[in-house]
Amino acid sequence: MFAVVKTGGKQYRVTEGDVLKVEKLDAEVGKKVKLDEVLMIGDDKGVKVGEPLVKGANVTAEVLEQKKDKKITVFKKKRRHNYRRKKGHRQQITVLRVTKIAKTAAKKAPAKKAETETKEAAAE
Repeated sequence: MFAVVKTGGKQYRVTEGDVLKVEKLDAEVGKKVKLDEVLMIGDDKGVKVGEPLVKGANVTAEVLEQKKDKKITVFKKKRRHNYRRKKGHRQQITVLRVTKIAKTAAKKAPAKKAETETKEAAAE
């Protein structure tokens, strides 16, 4: 089973047991985090795409660590003007391990619709 979740403005395709780096979340190391913005969920039987979210579906993950990502170097330069600026940036990230993907049970269509369809078919 897999799910596509949205967190920190980005989308991630996850399965149970995956370890992923996301934008910083306010949670302590060792705590569970519930990701409710599930855009799509799928398994062997098929795929369910949300409009925009899948109702009732969620992904539970455990916080492994809070840290800074690798350094990104920002370098600005203007040629022939002796203008150079070098700056570094390290983004705060949270490392998660997906523990559970929960989806909603499929609801059956009401019996009234089936009866009206058969009556219309018989009338024609």
